[in-house]
Amino acid sequence: MVVQNGKDLLIKIDMDGSGSFTTLAGLRASRIAFNAETVDVTSLASTGGWRELLDGGGVRSASISGSGVFSDDSTDERARQLFFSGTTADFQVIIPDFGTIEGAFQITSIEYSGKYDGEAVYELALASAAALTFAAL
Repeated sequence: MVVQNGKDLLIKIDMDGSGSFTTLAGLRASRIAFNAETVDVTSLASTGGWRELLDGGGVRSASISGSGVFSDDSTDERARQLFFSGTTADFQVIIPDFGTIEGAFQITSIEYSGKYDGEAVYELALASAAALTFAAL
């Protein structure tokens, strides 16, 4: 993977459940992280005392976070509606020169802040809520 612009890492939200994805407006920074928990099956019989892990065991998850400024009423409203209803929606994360991750996420936090001499900003965090798909670019 060659050097990419950070602005090309996009978080998109399904606006109405029909697969119509729109980029979350105003994001200045975004991040996706993947986690694969392990299941330790080490025993006294483990060769040389080395740890052994259960192949395919554990829980896989992904988290998304982003921060930015308000710039689009429709995506702001959709994010608020999802958070306050506690429901999940499909999101896409476009990773430049890599691929697209897609699946259900729940918005786990939204924070709003602003300084008296600056713009109002928001931060949000999402947690995966089902299996994710990956499509290489």
